[in-house]
Amino acid sequence: MTPSLDQFHRIVIKIGSALLVEDSGIRHDWLDALAADLADVTAGKELLIVSSGAIALGRRVLKLPRGVLKLEESQAAAAVGQVALARAWAETLHRHGFVAGQVLLTLDDTEERRRYLNARSTIATLLRLGAVPVINENDTVATTEIRYGDNDRLAARVATMIGADLLVLLSDIDGLYSAPPRDDPDARHLPMVDRVTPEIEAMAGSAGSELSRGGMLTKIEAAKIATSAGTAMLIASGHAGNPLRRIAGGERCTWFAAQTTPVRARKKWISGHVETQGALVVDDGAMKALRAGKSLLPAGVREIRGRFRRGDAVAIVGPAGAEIGRGLVAYDAADAERIAGRNSREIEAILGYAGRAEMIHRDDMALRGE
Repeated sequence: MTPSLDQFHRIVIKIGSALLVEDSGIRHDWLDALAADLADVTAGKELLIVSSGAIALGRRVLKLPRGVLKLEESQAAAAVGQVALARAWAETLHRHGFVAGQVLLTLDDTEERRRYLNARSTIATLLRLGAVPVINENDTVATTEIRYGDNDRLAARVATMIGADLLVLLSDIDGLYSAPPRDDPDARHLPMVDRVTPEIEAMAGSAGSELSRGGMLTKIEAAKIATSAGTAMLIASGHAGNPLRRIAGGERCTWFAAQTTPVRARKKWISGHVETQGALVVDDGAMKALRAGKSLLPAGVREIRGRFRRGDAVAIVGPAGAEIGRGLVAYDAADAERIAGRNSREIEAILGYAGRAEMIHRDDMALRGE
């Protein structure tokens, strides 16, 4: 049995350049049909879009030659194309009752913890306010050394960062085959992949079209990232109109099963894979609140230990001196000391800026035994 779209709540949808852009520019009819799907098939769900297309659009406007572009040419094309891409998304989504919010990311935004927290908070706020984040790699500033190189893996990083339970990769192929179907007419379509194994990886071919920097190889890499962090994934063809409606109607695609839940994967990462840079000692009331599933507020912090920075992992220490958990702290040590023991409503007056109400948000925390 394969899953269905209606089982999922927070969905990231990645659109490749070859689907969105043609020789004459953006495929506006296709984009409008996709937006209609978002309003119909995925109504009531939290949606994020990872959209390629800026470089493909910009190179046409700037009349750049076919083939591989130099880094500076790609950045110039992205700068021009991103304007048209953002406008197309904003106008199309608006016609179907959505508000679009543009978010441009680099690799550091999902790898460096301070920037990770900022990016995740911004995206989470857009979702909470009912907007649809439209995300792309920031090609205008990314260098060869730090860029993702394809939006499949960017989409997987975004999905895991925001705790999405489904990642949809709309592609120029309707899923994974036992061999590249262009080369092997007997290749067998796989409707479900329970786990990405070396055998599954071997089934992927080389990179795709000129417009795309990805291919099945990068989609399998995206599946490894997503499923290990608790996000299910599917690969489906997006060439025809209303691709989500087609998926919901049973059209052929390949599902990749999540290996855990997003919450469990994140807590495992915080508790076992991040080195602590300090500690927060909490009182009895805070400890009880944490055990009840609450965030750690400044009022419950008795002592600050270490010289940590915002986004660092810190130990949470109970009144008896034992570590009861770990979390990603929302303040530098100096500011944490100033607001420790104080009500969250006093933060702005004490620090001079409106910081977060929580010293450690519940989503950024893993307690012992969880």
